[in-house]
Amino acid sequence: MMIQINFKSGKPVYLQVVDQIKAAAASGALKPGEPLPTIRPLAEELRLNRNTIAKAYAELENQGVIETIPGKGSFVKSDVSPLKKDIRRKLLTEEVDAVIVQAHHLQVPAVEFLDLVHDRLEVLEEKRRAAMNKTRRNL
Repeated sequence: MMIQINFKSGKPVYLQVVDQIKAAAASGALKPGEPLPTIRPLAEELRLNRNTIAKAYAELENQGVIETIPGKGSFVKSDVSPLKKDIRRKLLTEEVDAVIVQAHHLQVPAVEFLDLVHDRLEVLEEKRRAAMNKTRRNL
């Protein structure tokens, strides 16, 4: 798992850690029961204070994403399915927001932007159908 910290984002560092671990758990990059790096090595790797990582892990535990077993470490909880939907939606919302801002800067009218989104969804659906048809033919 690779955590990247952006010190210029304005978002607290511990929340950046929390969000990235939640996203990794939601996407399946971190499997249920998989151990997280221990606090000290992760803090050293990210060049952060150990208390920052400890605070992130405590927040993750409060949210039910991880569980800490004394003497063994912190592990991704086995049942994070409600988290998956929330995290996926949040990640997608952030991406959509960025695209909307980009369209605004490019002075693309809302109707034209929505038409473009619709067209791209149709292209994606056509590609998906073509891939399914190809798979069926190969069976």
